[in-house]
Amino acid sequence: MKRRTTVISAIAAVALLGAGGTATAVAVSGDDGSSSSAKQSSVRVKDDDGVSDDQEEINEAKGAKVKAEDAIAAALKHTPGTAVGADLDSDDGRLVWDVDVIGSGDKWQHVEIDPGTGKVLGSHTERDDDGDDSAARVAATLKDASTSAEDAAKAAASKGTVTSVDADDDGSVKVWEVETTSKNGTEHDWHVDLQSGAVTVDHSSDDDGSDDDGDDD
Repeated sequence: MKRRTTVISAIAAVALLGAGGTATAVAVSGDDGSSSSAKQSSVRVKDDDGVSDDQEEINEAKGAKVKAEDAIAAALKHTPGTAVGADLDSDDGRLVWDVDVIGSGDKWQHVEIDPGTGKVLGSHTERDDDGDDSAARVAATLKDASTSAEDAAKAAASKGTVTSVDADDDGSVKVWEVETTSKNGTEHDWHVDLQSGAVTVDHSSDDDGSDDDGDDD
């Protein structure tokens, strides 16, 4: 799945543990000067060298008690706008939902959601590295779509645990790109139509879906 690159002009945010074990958030500045208070996720997953890729995917999928659509809803409540992507990521064993929102003024906003509690861990404004009106273009296309990021996540949930939802922003947005993880840790890629919400196999991915009939048992 393609992700927008997060650019932060200050030192990366880290949560420091005080003497009493209390997490202290360190504020950092985004490219527009806005600050973001990053907190630690409540969900830890084992992702060291002794864990296979499949097992790591299983651990992450199982660790997320908050579904993709609920993480998106939480991000939009915090940062109103148009959700254009959500990815379940692990950073040093801490699991986080990274949600991208095009907010006020067609700015790319990045919101982190705790996959255990659904609470917002931090947010910041991202720089548009494309140097054009890509945010405005994507927002305009999705505004006319009948299927939102939340809808796409719900539609693909029958195929497995949704771990990523992204608007295909190569040129004009045509579909939602969705990744799912089956119970055995296998990843599958899907397209969800912007208008009908129909789910089809993403044949452009490495996984052609030939072994996926929608049953992830």
